[in-house]
Amino acid sequence: MDEEKDLSAVFQEEDFAEEEFREISEKFAGKKTSSTREVVRHFKRLGRELAMQFLYQYEIAGSDDLAENLENFWKQAELSGKFVEGRIFRKGRSYAEKLIAGVLEKMDHINATLEKFSRQWDITRMPVVDKNIMRVAIYELENCPDIPAVVSIDEAIEISKEFGSERSGLFINGILNSVKSELPPGSKNPPPPKPARNSGKNGNKANFYGEKK
Repeated sequence: MDEEKDLSAVFQEEDFAEEEFREISEKFAGKKTSSTREVVRHFKRLGRELAMQFLYQYEIAGSDDLAENLENFWKQAELSGKFVEGRIFRKGRSYAEKLIAGVLEKMDHINATLEKFSRQWDITRMPVVDKNIMRVAIYELENCPDIPAVVSIDEAIEISKEFGSERSGLFINGILNSVKSELPPGSKNPPPPKPARNSGKNGNKANFYGEKK
């Protein structure tokens, strides 16, 4: 992928200027960023995008210094002027860091899952953008019971429209739906515990938290 080769040289530098960071983001989208582009309004969408971008950079750079890479990534994200400092960005950053930590911790398992369901695709031949979009989504599918599976899949497809190729969405949708089909029953949105119904010695019923009324 020519764009990935072009980006590799930039990411391997210790620091890249604000303008370079903006240009890299534009290359991700495959088009120049427009001032009319719809602003990401939900912090989890922002978090997923940021997590994917960091994982992309981290893989391309081939560096083992996670702390330094994260520090540089957030510094350049702030200096780029693309993100307005505020509640959405702070929560988005926090969620991105959760996703990044989770994906890196479970990378071997996530890669094995990708290999299993990609069938004819060797993981080393997958577009790096698509691969990291799916890594984030697989982590959510398997480790975030409060997020419906369809949301994680739909979000991955939407992000691929911004950062991937024309065929990315179809490819990502097929793999993630296969992952979804093998999730353990009840692993997503498990029902809340039923209210305790035991009565005390005096016949007083317990409330939802198991406390006597």
